[in-house]
Amino acid sequence: MKVGIVGGGIVGLAHAWSAAERGAQVTLFERTAKASGASIRNFGMIWVIGQPDAAQSTALRSRSRWLTLRDQAGIWVEPCGSLHLAHHPDEWGLLEEYSHLHRHSERSENLRLLSREETLLKSPAANPDGLLGSLWSQTECCVDPTSAVRSLPAWLQKTYGVEFRFSTAVVQAQAGELLTGAGERHRFDEIIVCSGEDFATLFPEVFHNQPIRPCKLHMMRTVGQPDNWRIGPHVAGGLTLRHYPNFRSCPSLEKLAARIESQSPELDQYGIHVMASQNQFGQVVLGDSHQYGLDVEPFDDARIDQWILRELHKIIRLPTWEIESRWHGIYAKYSEGLFFERTIAPGLHVFTGLGGNGMTLSFGLAEEYWDRKLPNENSNQSVR
Repeated sequence: MKVGIVGGGIVGLAHAWSAAERGAQVTLFERTAKASGASIRNFGMIWVIGQPDAAQSTALRSRSRWLTLRDQAGIWVEPCGSLHLAHHPDEWGLLEEYSHLHRHSERSENLRLLSREETLLKSPAANPDGLLGSLWSQTECCVDPTSAVRSLPAWLQKTYGVEFRFSTAVVQAQAGELLTGAGERHRFDEIIVCSGEDFATLFPEVFHNQPIRPCKLHMMRTVGQPDNWRIGPHVAGGLTLRHYPNFRSCPSLEKLAARIESQSPELDQYGIHVMASQNQFGQVVLGDSHQYGLDVEPFDDARIDQWILRELHKIIRLPTWEIESRWHGIYAKYSEGLFFERTIAPGLHVFTGLGGNGMTLSFGLAEEYWDRKLPNENSNQSVR
């Protein structure tokens, strides 16, 4: 089978890997010289804890695929786990509630409430002032998104013969055929379009009136921390409890969210919740914010970075807060599910709208898709 993939971000790469692993002849088209979009502009969190129950198996399958890349492709992947820190009684109460609600679920073996002292032993970054405890999850991993996404093509090409056509824009797609901006026509048995937040170039009529919006986020990265200092697990604060769908089953969330809205309305206005991860270079990645649809502007509001840093100082301490770089990213967010997919014509499939879940879910979702198309007896079905 000949497979054409449009888009060289994490979603396109995931489909390229799964298809090629099953014996397909794969060609991937990317309009830029190297991946530069949302896939390289994130925390690098494989964020299993943040997924709803229905997506747990997919997220764990993705995690397993990332560990395969670590072992086979030499990509840096760190199984670090995560901490949700509680510095307010309602945050601690919600973490207790969440732990109780999942005490009999499959999540329970990977979750544990930690005392203040246990939390400080897990992470030297946790701010001890006012710390009540934390929720520890062992399923999360860390990658450096830029190096991972940009090095994966060379491994796919060497290992599976995947052909990469960088600096090649696809301007038209129809059943069995792609047309590039240079006027070249390429024939395929199966075409997967993973064009992220670009709704205009291909199939604008498909995206019209769909609940998919661009989302802009602000992020920062410190210089490498001195003396090989490490934060340990990914760290999130109480603000994050109102962001990810996994905590929406907790009745106390409404009260917590109301307190935050009352005390700091700017956090809701700009979708700010705060998290930190650390890459293999010792740099701590900080963020983030969320502006949707018509609120997405090319101009970065400096206040957003200031508010993010203000909230981070409340929950973590770093040896140095010197900022090495700042950026914004834009991704596509589908509001009626975890992702948007549509079969446009036989053998022509659109796959986008994962929002901030691309690094966490893409590999698992691609495996599930290609399991249906080209079952692979040798694929790794384990999610542990």
